[in-house]
Amino acid sequence: MKFLLILALSFLFVPLVFAQEPIKEIPIGEFQSVTELFDSSFTFQMAFVILIVGNVVIILVHKYFSKWIDSKKIRYTRPHIARFFKMILLPLFVIVLITSINSYVQATDFFTKNTESLNEEITPSKTFTKILNSLTILIIGYTTGHIITIILNKREKLSQEKEYFEAWKELRGFLDDVGDFFHTVCEWIPPKSPPDDMTVEEFENLLKTGKGQHYLQQYRTSKGNTIGIFKQKVSHPFQEWQKSEKDKYEKYYDDCISGNNETSHPLRSGVVPKEIFTIDEWREEKQFNNYDPVIPGAKLAGYAEKKSHDLPKSLNQIIPVAIFFATILVVMSWWNMDILVLGTAVAGFGVGIGFALKETMENFFAYFMIRKDKIFTEGDRVEIDNYNGYIHKITSRVTYVRHALNESIAIFPTRQLIASKVINYSKEMKFVPAIVEVGVSYLNNAKQVAAILTKVGQRAMQEIKDDRNKHIVIQNQCPYIEDNKPSCGCDKDLMIDLKQPKVRFVKFNESSLDFKVWVYVREYSMQFKVESAIRMMIQEEFEKYDIRIPWPIRTIYSGDDKKEASEIAKLEKERQEALNKYGTGDINLK
Repeated sequence: MKFLLILALSFLFVPLVFAQEPIKEIPIGEFQSVTELFDSSFTFQMAFVILIVGNVVIILVHKYFSKWIDSKKIRYTRPHIARFFKMILLPLFVIVLITSINSYVQATDFFTKNTESLNEEITPSKTFTKILNSLTILIIGYTTGHIITIILNKREKLSQEKEYFEAWKELRGFLDDVGDFFHTVCEWIPPKSPPDDMTVEEFENLLKTGKGQHYLQQYRTSKGNTIGIFKQKVSHPFQEWQKSEKDKYEKYYDDCISGNNETSHPLRSGVVPKEIFTIDEWREEKQFNNYDPVIPGAKLAGYAEKKSHDLPKSLNQIIPVAIFFATILVVMSWWNMDILVLGTAVAGFGVGIGFALKETMENFFAYFMIRKDKIFTEGDRVEIDNYNGYIHKITSRVTYVRHALNESIAIFPTRQLIASKVINYSKEMKFVPAIVEVGVSYLNNAKQVAAILTKVGQRAMQEIKDDRNKHIVIQNQCPYIEDNKPSCGCDKDLMIDLKQPKVRFVKFNESSLDFKVWVYVREYSMQFKVESAIRMMIQEEFEKYDIRIPWPIRTIYSGDDKKEASEIAKLEKERQEALNKYGTGDINLK
């Protein structure tokens, strides 16, 4: 925008300096008197030079001031206030300089000796004052546009923060909350009657214990609805939550600059590449990673800066340009220039540009509709033209989609996301099934096999974890709660009541009885790790219970059925015990 300001000033006032006698026939309003003013007084020329030099000095000082404020904590904890001060000081000092020069001109009448040859109505003093007033108007328009943008951005961030607060309530708190902060703000009131898929006795027994009440708070019906209500325990829960989030961010910032972070050395503020998130970037990073805590120093230097540059540009950036352009037109009209001719030329140029940028405008309006209707956001897993991946970045021109297995990044025109069929896997449900199919011998009992596969599924839910010791399989209640430990997050953001594991007898194959077992995992890429682990568990449990997997070949069977049946019968008791203990999953057979 500083470039636009300089360009506009040049466009407006260069004719004042370089206009010659042959050009005076062109209807340029009052510019002729300005030309005479330059020719009439050396003092005026010096004043104009002082004005230019003074502005250059102010811009240089402002540049160093901006670097200084960027290195302070307020730049990270209150980025909008820091940006406001950076924005307001430059035009403020420029206006003070212009006003000082204008006052000096009004106080001293050093132009009177050259007024005889000029029009009595338009004196050099009045013209010079008009130039300074025009500069002041342009600067005020420039500043007003940016201040409006800062206010709208702050309003947008506040709206996002409220959505973030709703997610916090929906998840019953975040993993990085201090203690049980959620229940210090909200109190759960149980329903008077149990949900349809729960007996009265079971419901009343759960209400008697703290563990049971916690389970009911996390419980969701088959339609995905929670039970009970949360009553606020404080007067202003949103403000209390804001204070808690600010305290957590300040701890993150202090850990970054103190060296108590993953790098084991202090990170620097106000440097390029950026090493520390601002509070808005910190919040967006948490949201992008399913509200997991942001670990100080976990990202490489420059990640925060790249993250900031990769964020889609806001439509509010058009406002400063529009207001500044309108201010230029007002000033040019004040100088009696022919606005109608200029407007006609601009309109014709705009029509030509409109045809040339047809696709660009389609992308722009598609971007606007996506943002307005919240069709999908960054982090959602979608399928576009058989390409399965995560929305990485949405811009007003293109949209970047990262492959679900990190194989590639696809770049789609944003308008294609409106015109094409898009499957959103994260709109309401973010989990993905991990499915393993296995065939067993016809000599095995199908119910017993289903019981052992159910056992494998339960083991998978308990034992398969990621590098941070968090359960990969989504569950209605985290297994850590049974050991009086905080949930790892595997029971967060669950929109329906899942009954896991699921075991199905698929079909009678040529040489085997085919079964499927599956559980649901948090992310698309995790399913393959879970499937591999489940296969290992199946082999281990089948060996333990002598469940036989037939060879996938065709052969003429000449074995002794009675002998093989007697061998299998040796562990009949153990398999029956497994059936009695684990059942057949959600398949209820007598």
